[in-house]
Amino acid sequence: MEFNEQIKQFSERVVSMKSTITTEEATKMSLIVPLFQIMGYDVFNPLEFCPEYTADVGIKKGEKVDYAILENGEPNILIECKSCTEQLDKHSSQLFRYFGTTPAKFGILTNGIIYRFYTDLEESNKMDLVPFLELDITNIKDSSIIQLKKFCKENFDKDSIFSTAEELKYSSLIKKVLSSEFENPSEDFVRFILSGIYDGQKNQKVLEKFTPIVKKSFSSFVNEIVNNKISSALSEDEPEKTIPEEAPEAEEHVSKIITTEEEIEAFYIIRGLLAEAVPVEDITHRDTESYFGILYKNNNRKPICRINLDKKNKQLLIPDENKKFNRIYIDSLNDLYKYKQSLIDVVKRYLPQ
Repeated sequence: MEFNEQIKQFSERVVSMKSTITTEEATKMSLIVPLFQIMGYDVFNPLEFCPEYTADVGIKKGEKVDYAILENGEPNILIECKSCTEQLDKHSSQLFRYFGTTPAKFGILTNGIIYRFYTDLEESNKMDLVPFLELDITNIKDSSIIQLKKFCKENFDKDSIFSTAEELKYSSLIKKVLSSEFENPSEDFVRFILSGIYDGQKNQKVLEKFTPIVKKSFSSFVNEIVNNKISSALSEDEPEKTIPEEAPEAEEHVSKIITTEEEIEAFYIIRGLLAEAVPVEDITHRDTESYFGILYKNNNRKPICRINLDKKNKQLLIPDENKKFNRIYIDSLNDLYKYKQSLIDVVKRYLPQ
């Protein structure tokens, strides 16, 4: 069974069981350990999945984190567990203390339902206060499954994950801000919108007048984007989008380019796969009406691959040495991991010899 399906089935199981679980130990054995087993870890081997891992903190000896995922005897991931009946907000400080005393690069705080993933983006060997990834196993999205799969035993590459952690962290925070402004526009947001359309004084009375208008306009804008995507997907008469060898010249009309979340997820995956070959900032993307392109140093003459995710037949196109694109049909973004070496071979052709 594919990893996606396993996780979705497990998600349904958690939903059906969570109301019957009331202790931390039951949470560990029924909700947390089974997930890491699905992720490929030998949860019964303490040399790989170690319970009660000792993480001495200062003068306090014998401090233990619930689990540590080990490689060659050293921890890669620390896992601090709480009961599914508890909220996580007041417990991150405990994981924070453990993190700085071990060589682990990642920490996970979970109550078996919410999983928060931490690393040390702000300061080396000091766990960030804000997670770079948070997922709800009872409401798991395809984009979250893609990120979770990176932590599976067979895919785990700490350098690759770390290279994309910053984008994930700030992307998540930006989405939260946009969601908050969408539901209840703040004065600062309304003032920002008015700065480009209203020349008068932006006093309290004006802000109160325009706040419902901004909210209504924001909602209408989002709905139009969603409806356009749905209409495009349901249009049976529309010919399947083909991918030409070169980008078409720009035309004098309103752009129809909409970069989707799934395309951005694909970009992050590929950038992570290439992190061992080139600096991640050298991997860029450029969207067109015909395809989503990933480039080396934003150079259209140095394509790494092209992606088409708009149709039922998802496609990955990888150029050969003559820049002729070979089309590969994929079932999901998870299939991108299969072509890591092919993508590395492409980008290496653009490096100085």
